[in-house]
Order: sequence, then C-alpha cells, then structure tokens
Amino acid sequence: MPPSCHGAIAQVRRGTDLTVALAGNPNVGKSSLFNQLTGLEAITANYPGKTVEVNVGQAKVDDTRVALIDLPGTYSLGGVSEDQWVARRAVLDGQPDAVLGVVDATNLARNLYLMLQIMDLGLPVALALNLVDEAERHGRPVDAPRLASLLGVPVVPTVATKGRGLAEAMAAALALARERIRQAPPTYGAPLDSAIANLAREIEEATTDALPYGLGGRALAVLLLEEDADIMAEIRSRPDGAAVVEAAERAADRVSQATGERASILVARRRHALAARIASQVVARPGSLGANRFLQITTSLSTGVPILVVVLGLTFAFLFSAGQVLSELVAGVWHATASPLLHSAVGLVLGEGAVARTLLWGVDGGILAALSVGIPYVLTFYFLLALLEDSGYLSSVAFLGDQVMRKLGLHGRAIIPLVAGAGCNVPAIIGTRVLSTMRERTIASTLIVLIPCSARTAVILGAVSLFVGWQAALGLFGIVAAVIVVAGVALGRLMPGETGSFVVEMFPFRWPHLATTAKKTWGRFKEFLFVALPIVVVGSIALGALYETGAMWLLAAPLSPVVEGWLGLPAVAGLTLIFAVLRKELALQLLVALAIARYGQGSDNLLSFLTRQQIFVYALVNTLYIPCVATISVLGKELGWKRATAISVSTVAVALVVAGVAGRIVGALGWL
Repeated sequence: MPPSCHGAIAQVRRGTDLTVALAGNPNVGKSSLFNQLTGLEAITANYPGKTVEVNVGQAKVDDTRVALIDLPGTYSLGGVSEDQWVARRAVLDGQPDAVLGVVDATNLARNLYLMLQIMDLGLPVALALNLVDEAERHGRPVDAPRLASLLGVPVVPTVATKGRGLAEAMAAALALARERIRQAPPTYGAPLDSAIANLAREIEEATTDALPYGLGGRALAVLLLEEDADIMAEIRSRPDGAAVVEAAERAADRVSQATGERASILVARRRHALAARIASQVVARPGSLGANRFLQITTSLSTGVPILVVVLGLTFAFLFSAGQVLSELVAGVWHATASPLLHSAVGLVLGEGAVARTLLWGVDGGILAALSVGIPYVLTFYFLLALLEDSGYLSSVAFLGDQVMRKLGLHGRAIIPLVAGAGCNVPAIIGTRVLSTMRERTIASTLIVLIPCSARTAVILGAVSLFVGWQAALGLFGIVAAVIVVAGVALGRLMPGETGSFVVEMFPFRWPHLATTAKKTWGRFKEFLFVALPIVVVGSIALGALYETGAMWLLAAPLSPVVEGWLGLPAVAGLTLIFAVLRKELALQLLVALAIARYGQGSDNLLSFLTRQQIFVYALVNTLYIPCVATISVLGKELGWKRATAISVSTVAVALVVAGVAGRIVGALGWL
C-alpha cells in the first residue's frame, strides 16, 4: 500500500533546501526529467481513497538538495477526474517553491492552459518547452524568447528523450525558487480582472488567519470564482469563512450580470482563449502540422478503419508468433537451468514427499508460468503498445473509437485501457484511472475482464485452435466480442449518469525513441510482475496442496449438476475451471495433469477424453468467467470490493449461460 501523500511529501522534504513540482500533460516527457534527477529512487504515494499516485523523490543539483514532486499527467487542475484532483491537491499540500512545467511544443495552446492555472495559484513557474525537434521537423518552430516574454516566465527548449536542455530547465526553476521571484499573474480582461482584484482585497480584509494552503488573496479569489468545491468547503469551515463565501458569491453575480455568463465558465473560457492567443503569437506558420495528412488518413472512417484493422492484425500476429518462440525459449532455459536446481534444493531440505511437491508447484511451476506467459506475451504486448503510443497513433485510435465507445457508455479515451486488456487485465484496469467518473471506470473495468488477456488467449490457441481448428477459435473470439458489446450497451443504459465529453490531444506522428519506449515497457511490466508474481506463486502452492492431498476431488460431486448437466463437460474439467482462477495461464496444463491422474497416461492429448465440442465449451467458459486472482485484487483496490464482487459474480453467470447455450447450438447444428 503506497504511503499517504502528506507523509511522503514531508518525508522527502526533510533535509532538502528547496521543493520543485514537475507538472505537465500526459506523455509530454516530464517523467524522463524526474527519473534522470532521482535515478528512479522515488516514493510512490497517494491520497486516501484515491488510486492515482504521486511520485516524490530527492535529487542533488549542483550543491542544492531538491525535493521533487512529480504530479500526475493532466490537462488541468479542475478536479473533474482523479488525476486532476490529485495533481491539484499535491500542489496545494506540497507548497513547492517553484513549478517546472513541461509543455509540448507541437501542441502549445492545449498545454498552456495547465500552466496558466498554476500561475493563477501564485506559484513561480519555469517552462521546459519539450519536443522542439518535432515542432521544427514539421515546420512549426516555437519562438521561445517571445513565449517567455508574453508569459513572463523562463522558457527553456528541451528534448526530454535525449536529455537535451533538461539541466538548464531545472536550473531555471531552482533560480526562481532561490530568489523567491514573484511573477505577474495572467490577465483575462474586463470584468474578470477587476472582479478578481476586488475579491482578493475583500478576502484579505475579512480574514485574520493565514489563508489555506499558503495561498495569496488573488489565488483564493480565482478558485472561489471557479467554484472549486474543496476550497469552498475549506473556507466555510473557518470562523471568518461565511463573509468570504458571501463576498465570492457577490463577485460572481456581478460578473454574471455584466457578461451574461457564469463566472466559473467565463474564467475557463478566458483562460483557454489566452492560451490560444499566446500560442498563435509564438508558433511559426500556425495551422496544420506537417503530419496532418497522416492524421486525416488515420482518423477518417473510410481509411482509418482499414488501417486500424491492419495495425491490429499485424500487432497480434507478431504477438502470437514471437510469443510462441519466446515462450518455448523461456521454458527451455528454465527446465535446463532453474528447475533442476530448485528440485535438488527442495529435495535436499524436504525430501520427496507431498510437502516438497506442493512447494515445487509454486517455486517451480508458478514462477515458470508467470515468466513463460509474462515475458513472451505481456512484455511483448507492452512493447508494441508503447511503440504505438510513442508514434502518436493511439490518439487516432481513440478518435476513431469514440463513436463506438459511446454506444458502450464510454468515450474514445477508454479504448486505450481496453486495448491494453488484451495483454493483461491488471494494468489495463489500473489504466482506467484516466477516465473521469466511477461510472465510466466501472463500465470499462467490466469490459476489460471480459476481454481475453494473453493467458486466456493462450488457452484458446492451445486448446481450440490446436485440437478443433482455427475456424472454431475465430468463432470463439466472435462470441466473446458479441458478449462484450452487449454487456457494454446494457451497462451504459442501466448505470445512472452520462458519458463525459471527449477531448483528445492529437499528437503528431513521429518515430518512437527506442530507449524511451524500452523504459516505458519495463515500467509497466515491472508493475505487472510485482502484482501478479506473488499471487501466482502463493496460488500455485495452494493449488498444489489441494492436488497432492486429494482434497480437490471432493468438489467433483457438488459440481456435477452444472458442469456435467448444463455444460456437458466431465467433472475433471469443472475442477480446473474452479482452480484455474488462481492461474488462468495454466488452465490447460492443470486439465491435462488432473486428467492423467484420473484417466491415466495418454490423456495428455485433450481429444483422448474430451470431444471437440467439449473443448470449445471449456475454452469459452474459461475465457469469460471470473477473472484471475490478480485481476480481482486490482478490481478491489481500484473500484472497491463491492463492485469487484459484483463484476466477478456476473462474469460467472454470463460464462455459464453463454457457454451452455453455445454448446447446445453447436451440438444441434453439428458444427463440431
């Protein structure tokens, strides 16, 4: 469990001279700066009840000891989604001496909004103008000195993937922090500027205590006009809060009467307009990017959909072909090196009895299972996904998928964690943090657990495709896809609430930087290993104990009505369906192992004790029903155990109904 953000920030600040917060939009490169400065020696922290995390760490820059707060990547501090709320609270609680904002030179107007919000908080800001090489390549160089003049802040051109300019940008932020430089706040024109100034004066006159979070009067005035819920609640709890809230309401009414527009909306609109106006004055030849032709091709339905089909086809073809080779390689190396050593060590300590065999289920079979699926399929998928992200193509995919996602109660931003679910459900569910509401996260997470991950896909390929035929495997994927669509439409209509608006930043197409892609891939894979590996090992030991003691067979009789009566499967298959929840990727191996124990040698060929129809039904149930233990654990952490239980139970019901009906239809038509 990550420590609380308050405690982590306080811990990192001990013994340091200055505190700097790193802020920026997602995928803009600020993590490269944080990792280089801290050497990955970071503490991950979060706020109670929140799943979006903040990284904090220490660095030494010249002779200065610096506490760094790496804010979640976000486009604003509006508090609409968790990442925005956490970023804003980390800024307010951390009270940094300066903020280093990392902005995308290829999409400056979209990036400046966040920086203007931070300036409105009264914090000193320096800008790292990142991706300047991409902007120049596409004929849209940014005039950094002019941008610095218009904003009134230091601006340093950078290329984060190559480390260019990062030291200079950090030095600029530290100079602001050391000298306590006060920068001029943004101006939004009449009547906002006068309303903010008058309200700030009233706040300072009405309050006797220090303002919350060390804010100045102007910063607090802006937040109150924006109707910030947290700040309003904080002010109301103070002895002099009623007078401040009344003053804010009067100021907001005056703005509304003068403009015919709600004050909170006017602040946001004027800030967007200011960001766009500044960008138009500093970007050469404003207009379409040089890569706009590719954006048009990949976002048009007539050309984008065929391209998407080809990209997905090539991605999964490479995943499965390369995955098979890597899986055999990992298994071969393990059996030749680690497995004999483990067997010798366990035998030396525990002998050859049931206890030793039980332990080997975990330390030998369990670790091998995690590696033989994790490295070939999960790691490979993450690398391919990182390549697509860094190339800018996934923004086109999100744009294309928006209309489809809306039918499922989501928007285009959800398509990225859904695609990631095909690699592993665990990080995909974690990825739903980018969605704004719990409703959207619940719908997306439910659909993710229905998407065949690499382990379940291995079951489909290793059972249906191998023993029944590729046509049956394709049909099984089709059934699962239909279930996902029906579930999404049903949840979108049944769950109260509306789908939020969708704004996607269209990143320009560029060649991925291999080192950056590799770091991103390893970061995701490491998280997968830390979450999944311990559960797989412990679950394997528990599974081995049940098998070695014979307790597993006691469950066969109670399962008979469902497994044999409804699904038409032998009881031995039902046992594997129960215990494979611990290790989905070993469902087939467990089925074969239990079949050999019950039917004798020669049952390693599934067709020796299962019909083609039974193999099809078995794989369909295994694909749809309750996700693996690691996924259930992450569901509980991200959505709460009530929702996690509901999702898990519902998948069991869906799997049993769909598989039973499909088996009867296939049998009646004689397809298999």
